[in-house]
Amino acid sequence: MMFGFSLAYFLVILDTTVLTIALPDLRASLGGSLAGQQWAVNAYTVAFAAALLTGGAVADRYGAARIFKVGVAAFGVISLLSAAAPHLGVLIALRALLGLAGALCTGGSMALLPQLFPDPAARARATGLWAAITGTALAAGPLLGGLLVDLSGWRAVFLLNPPIALISLLAMRRVRSPRGHRLIDWRVQALACAFLALVAEALIDASMVAGILAAVALAAVVLAERRSKAPALPGGLLAATWPELLAGTVANFAFAGALFVLTLLLQDTRHLAPLAAGLAFLPLTLPMTVNPLLTGRLVARYGPRPPILGGLALLAAGLTGVALTDVAAPWLVVMGFGLSFVLPALMAGMINSAPPGTAGTAGGVLNAFRQVGATLGVAVMGVVSHPLPTAAVLTALTCACYGLAARRARTAAPPASTGPMRVS
Repeated sequence: MMFGFSLAYFLVILDTTVLTIALPDLRASLGGSLAGQQWAVNAYTVAFAAALLTGGAVADRYGAARIFKVGVAAFGVISLLSAAAPHLGVLIALRALLGLAGALCTGGSMALLPQLFPDPAARARATGLWAAITGTALAAGPLLGGLLVDLSGWRAVFLLNPPIALISLLAMRRVRSPRGHRLIDWRVQALACAFLALVAEALIDASMVAGILAAVALAAVVLAERRSKAPALPGGLLAATWPELLAGTVANFAFAGALFVLTLLLQDTRHLAPLAAGLAFLPLTLPMTVNPLLTGRLVARYGPRPPILGGLALLAAGLTGVALTDVAAPWLVVMGFGLSFVLPALMAGMINSAPPGTAGTAGGVLNAFRQVGATLGVAVMGVVSHPLPTAAVLTALTCACYGLAARRARTAAPPASTGPMRVS
């Protein structure tokens, strides 16, 4: 079960990076403007970010296993359609639908964790294994993208997804989970989706209009939340988990921004081929395939805060080393270990802090913040004069802030199980 559960999230994370390295071939095949090429990538991330919160709420309400399977099946079918896209506009629309399917899959997987593993220590170890498998997606994205494009062109990138989705569904076919009792206020959820989408659009395209509309949407969300009998965010969740949300946002800001800057350096300045550029990122991404297993054990024994603090410190050190030296590979390894400490521990901390029956929502909140952080990282680090030092300083400040918050915070009691999981 754990294999199928993690394999699906592998797909979701893989698609955040795998197409980027295929853009030159996509441009040669389908043409279109530079903005259109950007949206071939960003349509997925914008829709994914916008729907993450709602995906978690839907999983909590209608059953984690059911929503997970719907998301995985939709992801496989839409990927197959994307491989046959006749022109760029169709591909952009299908990429947006892929983002929605990915949000359902993610929401279902976050809600499944406490149901499959009600014991916090066992859950922490499972989270480590889950993060190791999904960390492989981050390592495989540039590498697989470059390999597939070199072999068969950009369409092959999407043909990879359907068989993986099918294997995941077969592995999870006997897993069932009960419906939750939490109500959903669809008006609030729609406003939250609109806000997240507008924030992503404002950051990606530096759009002042989108920024203003995002502020209006945020005000509408706040007003609707106060009046709603089923708010999008469970009471006290943000107050209890803001240090984790800050750490997740900054960690993804640093990772996505550094990946973007270094990709431009390797392909535009050093003129590396797609496969060679993918290989150059292995020192960064390989630690994220193995170290989460250690992180899971550390979280099970010491709780999530020590790995988060240590990981942020390593990430800041790695960014500084890459910025100041000509030999980047050792410092990319340091960055990779930092991220592989931070991200699994953050997920464990969020799920442990979530009120009963809201693990999917808590995971959705964290992933929404992380996705906004990633989008902000690409937008900011693409225009500032010294992107890597900027990310290093921000990460170091976040580490200090998290350390102060952790010292003051009490350890949150683990949530009760959201209902028995059964395999039939």
